[in-house]
Amino acid sequence: MSEWCSVICRKILCLSSPKPQSSEYEPLFADVERQAVNQLIEYFENRAQVNFYEGEPLRALSTLAYSGHAELQRSAAIAFSEVSETEIQPVSREALEPILYLLQSPDVEVQRGASAALGNLAVDPSNKILIVKIGGLEPLIRQMLSPNKEAQCNAVGCITNLATAEENKSKIAKSGALIPLARLAKSNDIRVQKNATGALLNMTHSAENRQQLVIAGAVHVLVGLLNAQDIDVRYYSTTAVSNIAVDAANRIQLQQSETTLLPKLIRLMNEPEHKIRAQAALALRNLASDDDYQFSIVQNGALPSLKNMLLSDDTHMILASIACLRNLSIHPDNEKPILDASFLKPIVLLLDNEYNSGEIACHAISTLRNLSASSDATKVALIDLGILSLLYKSLTNDNMSQLAKSEMTAALAVLALCDSLKKPILDADFLSVLIPLTHSESIDVVGNSAAAIGNLSAHISDYSAFVKCWSKPAGGLQSYLAAFLNRDSEPTFLQIGVWTTLQLVESGNAELKELLAKHPTIPSFLKDIASEYVESNQSSPVLNGDSKNSDLLDSNNITSLDSNNITSLDSNIKEDQFVKPQSASSDESNFHISSLAHKVITKLNN
Repeated sequence: MSEWCSVICRKILCLSSPKPQSSEYEPLFADVERQAVNQLIEYFENRAQVNFYEGEPLRALSTLAYSGHAELQRSAAIAFSEVSETEIQPVSREALEPILYLLQSPDVEVQRGASAALGNLAVDPSNKILIVKIGGLEPLIRQMLSPNKEAQCNAVGCITNLATAEENKSKIAKSGALIPLARLAKSNDIRVQKNATGALLNMTHSAENRQQLVIAGAVHVLVGLLNAQDIDVRYYSTTAVSNIAVDAANRIQLQQSETTLLPKLIRLMNEPEHKIRAQAALALRNLASDDDYQFSIVQNGALPSLKNMLLSDDTHMILASIACLRNLSIHPDNEKPILDASFLKPIVLLLDNEYNSGEIACHAISTLRNLSASSDATKVALIDLGILSLLYKSLTNDNMSQLAKSEMTAALAVLALCDSLKKPILDADFLSVLIPLTHSESIDVVGNSAAAIGNLSAHISDYSAFVKCWSKPAGGLQSYLAAFLNRDSEPTFLQIGVWTTLQLVESGNAELKELLAKHPTIPSFLKDIASEYVESNQSSPVLNGDSKNSDLLDSNNITSLDSNNITSLDSNIKEDQFVKPQSASSDESNFHISSLAHKVITKLNN
């Protein structure tokens, strides 16, 4: 018989021992209670064959639980607690109800045993839901207010387990549990503090619950816990703050009321625990969804720590640091500090590691795109660092995610804005990569690839690469142009197609002009588009400008959008993928596209 069974049996044997009786005293226990005690002794002696959550064993335990005697209730609570440590399984309402009844006892020992049993059973997914459904939160909240540390710890631990079920989170947030949880997160008992912080973390995975945490005053507590001695408490609080920073309103409040937040997070990026360093960087990344935070994070000295993480061999730290750098690189005032800190080379090298098919590659290329958007010198530096071969390798990798390919083609479009880089990009045979990508399932990959082709087609002297790719691969340049010039095409794609065709017509390459003129559908598509062109005395800056002096992709049009990440909720900066028509209305946009098409037809006929 196991040690814990012996303890239970000794307890029950003691209770069931006959007491001297006289006419002055009533029997201590009723017959049904004595019978239940004797049954339990037998059940514990044959523990391996007994299921205490159903049938006669459950009825015997329930008899003790509902007894009016404190000793019997203590025995029932201890029994439930010990059984649940080794026998965690889905149970019925009938098995949970006596435990919840014991939880309401004024006796601290009964409370401890009952809450421990409930916490153990709350590990099972179906039990989590059932416990809340039958009213388990209210007695647990009351027990959190108990002066007994053991009772507090068990109650908070149970709520932590319950809060891992999505269905329970909103109910817990609205139950009144958050205020005592926030208070207990400051407990000097490390077990209570750890459980309470874990419960608060579990409540940060929806906007509604995060708002409830703000109302309960938990944010200030969590920021204070970033300096906690315990590793787990620091990790939980850092992750919770990161998740809270997903919401724009919360970021504003953090900026106004938590002046120590940035120094604390930056300091955490230097601590020994890798998981805490990564979460601190992710928290800064989420804060860097806002312009003010983007600038402040760099000014507070975050770059050296981020670089150390970037150069580590820990994938999680690399991902967290490059994700943060991506957001920081959006702010124009951060460009010089990042470049001066020699980030370009290590970021480029991220495109050539075994993890380059997913998020790391996506954030790395987006950061490089941001840093090079306004500087031809940076674009040239990237070419010198070998970025073209890495992009080529990545874009031809079937395992590369569509999101990463989208960012890489957008970066190519930005690099192609630099006239001195167009020849090396074309010489690297990127047209044979970009043309097939215009048939991608991802609309962003399609648009960015087309924008890159368009930018490569302007301001060059040698168009032989375009002639070479006229018919292949993937139907070649002619297939891509025909698809984009179709009147059913997206307006943005239509504009890209017409603009690119104009560059090819104005190229001075007779062979290319003849291929366009003799194509079975391209001229007719252009005529259809040009039919909307109406002579107007109204001047249009784009129309009247020389098409040779403008590029398709506006590299400075960088905006930020919030989105969520599954590891730790975070807001993710995403740059505009390709230029949208800049006109004030759809009619004006159509006029612009039609005027360009009219210009192409005129030049084709000359």
